[in-house]
Amino acid sequence: MASFETHRQRIHDARLPVRARHAALRTCVVSFAPYGFRATYHHLCRSARIPVELEEDPASLIRAVEELHAARRLWLADEAVFIARRRQEKAIGRRHRTAQGSWRDQGRGSQGSLAYCPDPEFHPTDLLPTVVERVLHSTVPATAASCVCRACGSDAGTTAWRSGYYLYQLCARCGVSLSSQQTDVDRVVLAARAERWKEIWRRTA
Repeated sequence: MASFETHRQRIHDARLPVRARHAALRTCVVSFAPYGFRATYHHLCRSARIPVELEEDPASLIRAVEELHAARRLWLADEAVFIARRRQEKAIGRRHRTAQGSWRDQGRGSQGSLAYCPDPEFHPTDLLPTVVERVLHSTVPATAASCVCRACGSDAGTTAWRSGYYLYQLCARCGVSLSSQQTDVDRVVLAARAERWKEIWRRTA
């Protein structure tokens, strides 16, 4: 797959058909999706005001990818610092890193995202760079990890959301998943979610 930067440049290329530029945005979101693909896409559609008819505002695609790009730069910088530190630690024989209350202590989040939001329409409303920076610099003690949201800092409690395969406990304030457990498949729920996703993808939701 071509790099994030390659597809970012395609979005900026006004010579390309607007549908091709939208497809490039999709690829960028596949590459970096702080909330998971669907919630990140929905967030960008709202934040950048991407219209149903893309031809009405092609510049909205640029606004969307630039917001995503700014957040990704913060993540890449954090990754570089982390990798350099781990190399130094390994050089002196420290093979296992010490838990520091950071987001890495709980892995990379559900589905590889920094702040996974299983409900694509319930996610933080702040700009992506703001939320990503907040998550990257959060320090939550292990005893509080299950009730404090790294994305918004809230401990306002949780709300349940079922995807069909999993039952998630979401931050009641911003929709980020705090925990999940596998459940029996509910095909009715799955079908409803699939139909709703089609509307979100077309920006008609």
